[in-house]
Amino acid sequence: MTNAEAYDRGFAQLSSHTVGPLLERAHAARLLDVGCGTGVVTAAALALGAEVTAVDADPGMLELAARRHPYATIRQAALPDLPFEDEEFDAVAGNFVINHVPDTGESLKELHRVLRPGGMIALTWWKADEMTATNVFADAIQAAGISYEPPPRPFTANDTPPRFTALLRKAGFTRAAVDTVRWRHQVDLDAWWTDIVQAGGPRFAVIATQAPVTVERIRANYKRLAEPYAREGFPVCAYLAHATR
Repeated sequence: MTNAEAYDRGFAQLSSHTVGPLLERAHAARLLDVGCGTGVVTAAALALGAEVTAVDADPGMLELAARRHPYATIRQAALPDLPFEDEEFDAVAGNFVINHVPDTGESLKELHRVLRPGGMIALTWWKADEMTATNVFADAIQAAGISYEPPPRPFTANDTPPRFTALLRKAGFTRAAVDTVRWRHQVDLDAWWTDIVQAGGPRFAVIATQAPVTVERIRANYKRLAEPYAREGFPVCAYLAHATR
């Protein structure tokens, strides 16, 4: 289980940059926030007047989201199996969740099922080679001489705009397109290190499992690699796919 408080201070702030564009593409009365995390999309959708149902697989995330957003319906669930009726929602928003699911195609079919005809879907994922804010940790681990392979992700085979739009169409969606969103993530480098390491997760939990001297070696490499971005922020890029049911 991810450390939800640390995730909220770190990753959630990074991912919040795409919330506005995401909800521009998927705004409606009844919104499903799938893979809600600590609730950055939920909060913004509630502020726009939506009736929000938010789901996530992580109990810690859900506890934090429920505490912060009492006017949302919070449920534990994970793609590709959702506990909802057919055509239950007017819109679906998923902020950096589709890149974590075990089966992209089946997950899109499930989202198509719970969305009403004419409803909108919007999903984001990272452009892996322009994800400096987290790649700097992977590079620091490697520079410290740690033998480590991050867990493979099935989504890698579908992470280009042409492949993903093809999957959306195959799942039954129309008017499928992908936008590119770029920004600079400005953050205190020491705080960013602490929050990412404490959050853990599948890619970076390995850092905290090392001996203290090894952790310090990784941290020293991180500071060296991150320092060029201290002033202007880490360059980050994400894709935003959108389509209609």
